[in-house]
Amino acid sequence: MSSTAPKTTPSGHIPGTRRPRPPATATPPPRGKARTHAQRVLRAARHAAPALGAYLAVRFTGLLVLVIWAPRRHQDLWVNLAAQWDSDWYLAIADHGYDDELGTAHNSNNLAFFPLYPVLVKAVAVLTPGTRASTGLGLAVAASLIAAWGIFAVGDHLHGRRAGVLLTTLWAAFPVGAVQWMGYTESLFTACAAWSLYAVLTGRWLYAAAFATLAGLTRPTGIAVAAAVTLTALLHLVRHRALVPRVLAAALLAPLGWCAYLGWVGLRLGRWDGYFAVQRLWHNELDGGLRTLHQIRWLLWRDPTPQLFLVMVTLTLIASVVLFGLSVWDRQPVALLVFTGVMLAIVLGSGGVYFSRARFLLPAFPLLLPLALHLSRASRRHRALVLTAAVLGSTYCGAYMLLVWPAAP
Repeated sequence: MSSTAPKTTPSGHIPGTRRPRPPATATPPPRGKARTHAQRVLRAARHAAPALGAYLAVRFTGLLVLVIWAPRRHQDLWVNLAAQWDSDWYLAIADHGYDDELGTAHNSNNLAFFPLYPVLVKAVAVLTPGTRASTGLGLAVAASLIAAWGIFAVGDHLHGRRAGVLLTTLWAAFPVGAVQWMGYTESLFTACAAWSLYAVLTGRWLYAAAFATLAGLTRPTGIAVAAAVTLTALLHLVRHRALVPRVLAAALLAPLGWCAYLGWVGLRLGRWDGYFAVQRLWHNELDGGLRTLHQIRWLLWRDPTPQLFLVMVTLTLIASVVLFGLSVWDRQPVALLVFTGVMLAIVLGSGGVYFSRARFLLPAFPLLLPLALHLSRASRRHRALVLTAAVLGSTYCGAYMLLVWPAAP
């Protein structure tokens, strides 16, 4: 070996020369990514804290009245909230699965109920103590907070933080807002719808499609979320005259959950119109709004002693139509108008049960945007009076719905 050869260290470095730098990475380490994402979530949570605090205040007020009133009515509040009416159907699906034939009995085929909520109840119950009823109620409460956050995010994005807080508060004080903390699917569906619409408004197309797919697996009205995402995506493609793959993918994927469940029911029953046949057994066919108009006319003009709960449902439907008109006047984004428009068309055009119509409109939170905008510009005194009246009215309606009204909410 030549004595003039350069000496090296055990690591292979030649003394007196510059050590080579390690190659630069194009992306930060995964741990750094996770930390950055967590920080963003925490910042967003702090920003939404006033809205979530207001939401909890409204709902705890309603719960307190229920806790005080239920014993005086000799009713088990826990059963009313967690294991009665639709809750009982979902728990039975989680326990025993779906029917495998159509049958002929009315109001008895559980294929009318979409699968995401009972599947979550069954999956989470394995990991949590207590009964499946308690798991279902816990999921509904958790979903309601996620929904409230998503509603705030939509309002904040469009009109600022104050409008977002007011929009969330008004949704909490919906006349049938007590359903948000029941073993029902309205909170889960609203959470999927709110975050899907927020993703559309912020250009996160694949997230919008994913949440729309989940909404389509939660309730029949999930088609309204899918329509909002798909139509907005197609308009985006036409407007920009460019084929953006993720936007086209969102348009195609958004209806996947809803279509998949209807297709599965058809295969299970061996007929292409299987789901619609089930709905006919539940008297839920679309009739163009004839039954709705008949009920409204009867309750407001012909019934000498209308039931209070049905009057509340009727006023909620009329107010929703007026608020939709104001939403169009305010030129809300297309996604919101399509969502609420399809929701209204389904709820008002159904020939099914009338007394649940207000609950069916609970996820249509963009209808409350005109009120939130008005209150955001009003004086503090006016705002306080309106919100107080809304909370007290919602509290009483919720208690009456659960403890006095003899049928399902």
